[in-house]
Amino acid sequence: MNSRTAEVVSRVVDVDGIPMSALLCEAREPRAVLVALHGGAVTSRYFDYPDQPRLSLLRTAAALGFTAVAIDRPGYGSSAPYGESMASPARRVDLAYGVVDRLLASRPRGAGLFLWAHSIGCALGVRMAGDERRSDLLGLEIAGTGRHHAPAAVEILDFRRRDPAEPRQPGPGLRDLLWEPSRLYPAEVVGAARIQSPGPPYEATVARRWPLEFAEVAAHVRIPVHYTLGDHERVWSSGPAAMADIASLFTASPRVVTDEQADSGHNLSIGRTATGYHLKILSFVEECVLARENDGIDRLPRRAG
Repeated sequence: MNSRTAEVVSRVVDVDGIPMSALLCEAREPRAVLVALHGGAVTSRYFDYPDQPRLSLLRTAAALGFTAVAIDRPGYGSSAPYGESMASPARRVDLAYGVVDRLLASRPRGAGLFLWAHSIGCALGVRMAGDERRSDLLGLEIAGTGRHHAPAAVEILDFRRRDPAEPRQPGPGLRDLLWEPSRLYPAEVVGAARIQSPGPPYEATVARRWPLEFAEVAAHVRIPVHYTLGDHERVWSSGPAAMADIASLFTASPRVVTDEQADSGHNLSIGRTATGYHLKILSFVEECVLARENDGIDRLPRRAG
């Protein structure tokens, strides 16, 4: 696999009068299309960090035959000036699918779309996965999210002690949660200075409500789900019981897989183990593609005799 051969291009498309930006990395005849949703306070470059091609989900995916689209979530990138109009979760789902559909247009999609979300981007990813209007969804990966904050994170992330409309400002405590142990990341990546971005106003509300809404939203997901936490995750509770708790939320999913990624912190896709993590989930994507293909074969009419 040569992750340097795939070209990542920036694109902006119009969705209902709002310019939506994204990164695109195409495979010639894709097995499927990955739709990647970044976390808070960064851009879509989280999935293709500058000057770190080996860590790139987009390049790795394309090298293995998957087209990858990393969108700037609503309120980020070119849509940042319109963040005030995106308070509705349904509106954000429509915008996200709008940019994917307009960007792909007549491009081949293979077996369908696989959703891949990180951190607070999982709130959008799980809602997209539960959208009953879509018949082209193959599966969902969520990482760096949960229902209960880790004990060390509770004080730092206690939204009850501040105005919920005010985004949490980065500080030493939050930095430690997101970037320690720093040895798990290339030195130039720690803090993600080259991909930082202000978050939209609605995101503070999402951060406060998501742990409470997770179960209700997850119950609508009817596609296979993979859930990953790093073994050094500091934001969310981890361990077998916490992993099983999240798996139990996806009551309508035909398959739920959980995994603890070794030698990894919160930011799985730009840590030193990013390539290993990406390859593991791309294997799951391939399984989802095969399941869709086998389902199609099973639906073919049987020949008599």
